[in-house]
Amino acid sequence: MLRINQLKMPLEYTEDDVKRAAAKVMKINPADIEEVSLFRRSIDSRRKDDVHFVLTVDCRVHADERKVLKRTDSKRVRESEFYEYVPVELKRKSQFRPVIVGFGPAGMWCALTLARAGLRPIVLERGHDVEQRTKDVYGFWDSRHLNTESNIQFGEGGAGTFSDGKLTTGIKDPRTRKIFTDFVAFGAPESILWSNYPHIGTDRLVGVVKNIREEVIRLGGDVRFGSRMTRLIIANHYIHGLSYETEDGVSHDLETDTVVLALGHSSRDTIETLYGQGLTMIQKPFSVGARIEHPREFIDRAQYGDFAGNPALGAANYKMACHPPHSRGAYTFCMCPGGQVVNASSEEGRICVNGMSEFARDRENSNSAVLVGINPESFPSEHPLSGIQLQRDMESAAFNVGGGDYTAPAQLVGDFLNDTASTHMGAVHPSCPTGVTPSDIRKVLPKHVTDVMADALVQMDRKLHGFAMPEAVLTVPEARSSSPVRIVRGDFKECYLGEDVLGGCYPCGEGAGYAGGIVSAGVDGIRVAEAIMTDEHDY
Repeated sequence: MLRINQLKMPLEYTEDDVKRAAAKVMKINPADIEEVSLFRRSIDSRRKDDVHFVLTVDCRVHADERKVLKRTDSKRVRESEFYEYVPVELKRKSQFRPVIVGFGPAGMWCALTLARAGLRPIVLERGHDVEQRTKDVYGFWDSRHLNTESNIQFGEGGAGTFSDGKLTTGIKDPRTRKIFTDFVAFGAPESILWSNYPHIGTDRLVGVVKNIREEVIRLGGDVRFGSRMTRLIIANHYIHGLSYETEDGVSHDLETDTVVLALGHSSRDTIETLYGQGLTMIQKPFSVGARIEHPREFIDRAQYGDFAGNPALGAANYKMACHPPHSRGAYTFCMCPGGQVVNASSEEGRICVNGMSEFARDRENSNSAVLVGINPESFPSEHPLSGIQLQRDMESAAFNVGGGDYTAPAQLVGDFLNDTASTHMGAVHPSCPTGVTPSDIRKVLPKHVTDVMADALVQMDRKLHGFAMPEAVLTVPEARSSSPVRIVRGDFKECYLGEDVLGGCYPCGEGAGYAGGIVSAGVDGIRVAEAIMTDEHDY
């Protein structure tokens, strides 16, 4: 098959239109194209009077492909490349079942890969299954009674389950394709395979996550919910098991020689326990900021002009970054078109926010995080867990400023730029389900963060006119875009106990500091599973 890129298509294109355009590039008759399939599609909205799709397609042709390649532009036509994941050779000799702590994307794909290899993994997840977890999340938003073990951060599927289900990633690892094809096999829309901004949506992720769990169990795995790891059992620098506590308060010991720490970025208490046991950790940069909300129709029109509202386009996306003079960079993150800002708290007396949207992306507002990077030199101390304390300080301040009942602090962009506390909201209706308190977000975020944010909003407004509209809403704090700590691991993915390798212990995913989203976490889960499968030690 041949791959043709940079095909400009109108919003209402047909398959015949694609065949004609591809045939023109290949200099063949459209009738010679036997089959055409979509590989990638993006939206070109640089000219508001000419918004269109740009396609990359794979074509099977009747003509001699080698001759076609010789007479066409090599920059636009090449042989198609297809990736198929080939599992590593299973060399593991141990008779113990590997144990995975956490069932977010990293834990899910680690468990799935090990289960497919016949290793019957045991998964410990402190939160509830995705059905009960959904009830816990919406129950918290309705009642403001937080379940600290089952919420947006903890539970089956991890933090990404209650987000946009965005699958964009900057990593180049070919295993990313495996994550996408698995997602589709378990119920995600096929559009994620070719969309330039693939997303699943919270409403569909719930079913997908359940299907992955059921497959792990069908293959001999065991998923135990309401099971929080309390310590590792270590002897002579090797894992001999772990202890965990169930919801009834009963402690259990589990013998194993292999533990995967797929903890997620919010398992702060577990990180503290592991640090206390001597696991080597270092500070890691992370980002903090606010969620900014605009009317969805405004963002759509700003991006698409008169084409806004065309059903072929859906809700508009944006992604921006800037570097104000003499300061840190700022960027938008996890943009949720037609979504909502959500209260994503997991600790009592602390507030954090995130963004979420369903597959349809049809809510009143669009939102994204506006984040500023924080380097370790800005942490309160040199302690490896100092970044966690910084997060907690901001989230505690937000809880107090919001009124002490999980109402989130918010400020109008116009008031923020004028350094004036907001006393009311305006034309943009805040979507946070636990409500917002008009306030001054400078009482929550560090000064160097708000200074950069103020400069960045002005700069971003030049790129997306109206981004800094006075009545847009900033809700804080967005403080968990990534983990502020890394559990140090070696070439074979095993961690360290002091200066020596801790045999059989594998930090994994975003919480351990090795990923930054659903896809990269899933890929890291596969990598760790491969390390376990090829480990020939018989501990």
